[in-house]
Amino acid sequence: MSKSIKFLAAIGFVAVVAACTSGQTEEEYVVVEPEPISVEPTYTGKYK
Repeated sequence: MSKSIKFLAAIGFVAVVAACTSGQTEEEYVVVEPEPISVEPTYTGKYK
């Protein structure tokens, strides 16, 4: 094989390895507590 084909194959291999290892980072996630949809009714008096 010619040197240029070997060089291009080596560059392609390095690019594939670099692309695969960059996706291996640990993903961060955030848990958010949902707020209540409605508030409980409170007693305000007999006719209010």
